[in-house]
Amino acid sequence: MLDKNVKELLNTQINKEFYSAYLYLMFANYYEDEGLSGFNNWYTVQAQEERDHAMLMLRYLQMNGESIVLEAIDKPAAELKCHMDPLQEAYKHEQYVTGLINNIYSAAYDVRDFRTMQFLDWFVKEQVEEEDNASNLIKKMEMFGTDAKGLYMLDQELAGRVYAAPSLVL
Repeated sequence: MLDKNVKELLNTQINKEFYSAYLYLMFANYYEDEGLSGFNNWYTVQAQEERDHAMLMLRYLQMNGESIVLEAIDKPAAELKCHMDPLQEAYKHEQYVTGLINNIYSAAYDVRDFRTMQFLDWFVKEQVEEEDNASNLIKKMEMFGTDAKGLYMLDQELAGRVYAAPSLVL
């Protein structure tokens, strides 16, 4: 049995990860509507990753004999007015998620739940990658996004992203 607070935080995070998937699907749809199918691909893959993060946490709770409570997933509220908006929103969102993961880790640390801390180590590392990816997309858009040819090449680059299932083994 997990500590009640740790369990609740993990359960809440499951729902937050599903929200992240919704958010990234909204970004994917925005870019598809703008004719940027490479950006659409990048965020569609990102949505798959977020769903997988939720499923990993769900499975972890199940393996620890805990029940899961799935809540309603909020509609993403971001207003997207230009090509940079989703990128900036994604970066802010990843920083927010990093804070959530850190809070769960801190709660596990407080009750000496080393198993959960070890489980969360993967997510801590993953958030470094997530923030770096989001930051790099903003930098690339700043460099190339105002030039039609540069935007086309960036879109082509993002079209090459392929989904890879997480390597975390439970």
